[in-house]
Amino acid sequence: MSVFTPLSAEQAAAWLENYAVGTLQTLAGIAEGVQNTNFFLDTTLGSYVLTIFEQAPGEQLSFHMQLLAHLAGQGIPCPAPVANRRNEYFGQLQGKPAVLVSRLPGSTESNPNLAQCAAIGGMLAELHVAAQTCPIQSAHQRDGAWCTRVAVQIEPWLDRDDAELLGDEVRYQQRARPINLPRGIIHADLFRDNVLFVGDQVSGLLDFYFAGVDDLLFDLAVTVNDWCATATGGLNSERCAALLAAYGRRRPLSASEQAAWPILLRAAALRFWTSRLYDHHLPRPGELVIKRDPDAYRSILLARRTLDCHDGRLVAAAAQGG
Repeated sequence: MSVFTPLSAEQAAAWLENYAVGTLQTLAGIAEGVQNTNFFLDTTLGSYVLTIFEQAPGEQLSFHMQLLAHLAGQGIPCPAPVANRRNEYFGQLQGKPAVLVSRLPGSTESNPNLAQCAAIGGMLAELHVAAQTCPIQSAHQRDGAWCTRVAVQIEPWLDRDDAELLGDEVRYQQRARPINLPRGIIHADLFRDNVLFVGDQVSGLLDFYFAGVDDLLFDLAVTVNDWCATATGGLNSERCAALLAAYGRRRPLSASEQAAWPILLRAAALRFWTSRLYDHHLPRPGELVIKRDPDAYRSILLARRTLDCHDGRLVAAAAQGG
C-alpha cells in the first residue's frame, strides 16, 4: 500500500457522501507497499480504509471485491467491502476506481513467535478452504508466466551475475514446476505486514489485490519464505514446522505437493525477487513509497536453490497434520 494519487480531506469528504458511513473526521495516507493508493479514514460511524487502484482492470477489481465479501461471509477476518448508496462496491475517485472497506483491529508483528506462526498457518488453510466456494474466480496475475515476461524486461538493467541467476531460475521453473498440483484462489502476498494480530490470534488478513487462482502450495511457499526466513535467507526450522503443522491440520498436503515443496519455495522466492527488481529498476513516481530491497529476496532465492530436497520434504511432511 502507498500513496500515488494525492487526496485532500475535502475531496475525500465529498466522495464519502455516496456512502452511508457518516461524515469524515480524519484522513491519513498509508506509506507502505508499491501498488495502490491507500488511506486510513475515520468517520462519525466507524473506521475504514480507502483504496484508489492505480493499475487494476475493472474485471480484476470486481473479482477482488466479491472475493472479500465472500471470505468475510465465511468468517475469514478480512476487510469487508462497503457498498455505496447505489449498492455498488466501487466508484470513481480522481478518475480511478476506488473502494471503501472496513478497518480491522490489531497490529502487525515483524518478529512473530511460534504461536503466531501456527496461527497464520492455520488461517491460510482456512482461507484456501473458504475460497473454494467463491462464486467468481480469476487467474493469478503474477504467476510463473508473469515472471518470465518481466525477467526479459528487466534483464538489460541487471549486472551479469544477477542476469545469469534470474535467467537460470526462470528456466529451471519452466522445466521443473509440476502442472498437476491442487489449485484454488490464493492470497499470493501473505507477508507479515499484511496480517494483523490481537495477542497471538489473527485479527485481520490484508491486501488481497494479487489474489487469483494458482497452486495452493505456491501460496504456502510465499508465506513460509517471509514468515520463516532467517537474516541470511535460510529457513527457521521451528517457525516453519509450527506454520506447516497448523496448515496441515486443516488441509493436509498431498504426496505430490510434498515432493514439489522445494521447487515451489524457489518459485515463490523468484516471484518476489523479480517484482522487487522490477520496482527498483522501473519504478513509478509516488509519494510516501517504501521501496523493497531486491537483495533480500536474492538471498532467499539463493538459499532455496541450495535447500536439500530430502530435508525440504521432511519439513513439508509436517503439513500432513502432525
